Amino acid sequence: MQSPILHALKQNLNTLPPQERRLGEKILESPSSVIHLGITELARMCSISPSTITRFCKSFHFKGFPDFKMKLAGELALKHADNAYQDVIAGNALHKVVQAIEANHIASITDTTRLLDMELIERAVVALCSAGRIDLYGAATSSIVAQDFYQKLVRIGKNSTAFADSHMQITSASSLGPGDVALALSYSGETSETISALRCAKDSGAFTISLTQYGSSTLASLADISLFSSSLEKGMRRGDMASRIAQLHIVDILFMGMVSREFEDYIPRLESSYQNVRKYRTN
Repeated sequence: MQSPILHALKQNLNTLPPQERRLGEKILESPSSVIHLGITELARMCSISPSTITRFCKSFHFKGFPDFKMKLAGELALKHADNAYQDVIAGNALHKVVQAIEANHIASITDTTRLLDMELIERAVVALCSAGRIDLYGAATSSIVAQDFYQKLVRIGKNSTAFADSHMQITSASSLGPGDVALALSYSGETSETISALRCAKDSGAFTISLTQYGSSTLASLADISLFSSSLEKGMRRGDMASRIAQLHIVDILFMGMVSREFEDYIPRLESSYQNVRKYRTN
């Protein structure tokens, strides 16, 4: 089972400059040995400069080489035998399908959790709590996750929108300003409508957050804070199963982080919304 970091590196290898590609090839060839090397030693082995290694690490959203080594070592140490991603095979018995989906969801959550940068999560939570308005952008499956977050935010009284229509996303983004937050979700990080909405929100002065698969992408490069989910889906899992679970996992973390941070304010609002739904819903 390949780690999310190595998977992202393999996917982006051919887009890297020659010196960084040489470094990437060395990491993919022997990741377990790289984590025991110093930056000068690795640079000498790859015939590159230490600054190239630092630049490479930052392009993959690490703080530097020590941060890269620590997170890669953690992934290599994780045992995936019981939670490896599985594809659905034609003619499988139903209980095998159930087992495969369970394994995929568990692995997606586990891999995504290991990709979390707690400092960035904390910054995102603070920004969302203090936001005057929160815009949520996403297309297809990501729009469903955006709607899920929208329903959560409404229950704690946050002024929020989650339009599925791309024109309405731009219209809403145009009216944002300093003190507002835009959160854009795209598994690939290359959904053109979502990129346009986030770029418009950023140009309008809003603070921007992206949620994409791990690795380099246009959407992640635009955002003030880039959050990542696991990027190991293939086959019939692609696009709307484990990736959706991974995005929902991040959304739940952000929401519960907000509630925990502003407990005295948000908990009464949650309770009030719950009681009013019970009181006024149609039986």
